[in-house]
Amino acid sequence: MKRIITATVQDRAGVLNRITGMLYKRQFNIESISVGGSEVKGISKMTFVVEVSDDQKLEQLTKQLNKQIDVLKVSDITDKAMVARELALIKVASNAHLSAEIQGVIAPFRASVIDVSKDSLTIQVTGKPDKVDALINLLGTYGIKELTRTGTTAFLRGQQPHVTEISSFSV
Repeated sequence: MKRIITATVQDRAGVLNRITGMLYKRQFNIESISVGGSEVKGISKMTFVVEVSDDQKLEQLTKQLNKQIDVLKVSDITDKAMVARELALIKVASNAHLSAEIQGVIAPFRASVIDVSKDSLTIQVTGKPDKVDALINLLGTYGIKELTRTGTTAFLRGQQPHVTEISSFSV
């Protein structure tokens, strides 16, 4: 079962390496990982999409993450009300004749063309992973030349941590 795990961590060199190393040693498959700064200086947020076989493995995962020195908070938000998004850049084979047709295909996805050349269009789409997958499948018929995705980033709806909660940790 896929689980979406968030971790609030201290923004220090080597934190990502230590966490991914721990996951590797315990044979957890990371489907995607997204890391970036937060609203508090010196604090980063990580979002992992991880394949976990059962509840016991999930408990092991969260306990092991919480043991990491630089980890401040770990949450499994899979079954909670959350906002989750992904970004994809898709370069599609195109010409002047196909350009309008492709723009018609991407419009319902609220995707946009961000680069045009004589033989390709580069499209940007953001949304839930299944929305991104659906657009990629549709664009596959035109010939995808290049594709890159950010992985899922997420947090709980309407329940953002207060700065005072995070700043109580020594950074």
